[in-house]
Amino acid sequence: MAHRRLRAAASAVALIATVVTLAPVQMLMLRLGRPSAETIPLRFHRLALRIVGMRVRVIGAPAGARPLLITSNHSSWLDIPVLGSVCQMCFVAKSEIADWPVFGWLAKLQRSIFVDRSRRSATGNVNRRMAERMAAGQPVVLFAEGTSSDGNRVLPFRTALLGATQNALLAGGEAAAVWVQPVSIAYTHRNGLPLGRLGRPFVAWYGDMGFPQHLWSILRDGAIDATVTFGEPIAADPATDRKRLAAAVEREVRRLTNAALLGRPDAQVRSPDDAA
Repeated sequence: MAHRRLRAAASAVALIATVVTLAPVQMLMLRLGRPSAETIPLRFHRLALRIVGMRVRVIGAPAGARPLLITSNHSSWLDIPVLGSVCQMCFVAKSEIADWPVFGWLAKLQRSIFVDRSRRSATGNVNRRMAERMAAGQPVVLFAEGTSSDGNRVLPFRTALLGATQNALLAGGEAAAVWVQPVSIAYTHRNGLPLGRLGRPFVAWYGDMGFPQHLWSILRDGAIDATVTFGEPIAADPATDRKRLAAAVEREVRRLTNAALLGRPDAQVRSPDDAA
């Protein structure tokens, strides 16, 4: 038990050192408007996962077509560095995160789009911001469940923010369609052993779990394996019904998640470095 606490403490120190080193550089790059402001978060996520001891395998690939909306399931704050380690992307996050110590600041440095899900009036503004990013060529990640699960299931997808696909068409000018790509994140092993239905909720972060305690348990209890599976992108044009689109994407994310949890991937496995 003592060696696990020492490992957790060493990982925490390394994470702090990484933040202290890269955050000021990112702030400067954002202020100067340099392209490296898009690549620094990618490097940070990859380094953070190495420090924590997480391994990510990637099945499939992010779509090359633009504008691109990535729709993913969501079970843990770990989803951010896991997906963020694959390629350059922008996240849509709940507004509470913006006020979190340290992590809210990091989310802002990555230019996350914050949404207050309790206010319907906020949806239109968030959709416009998502559309602007997609029209500029940046993939936007939407955790379409609107909350996090226990890692064993995919919750129903919400449709409101999928309206950003239509807005992106208008903002993009020449774009005839927006590509919506289903993506699955599944946590499969810990210290080389299958997590199973009983183990995955300890990796997931949901309900009223405290963040500091959960972070400490991740640092303390050993390496985690995650599988990211990219499905085939779906073209959405002005005539696309967002409810039918959400249902189709939800079915595919659920299928991909079940396949990963059962150890039955149906595409080529790559590393995050290959996906950049």
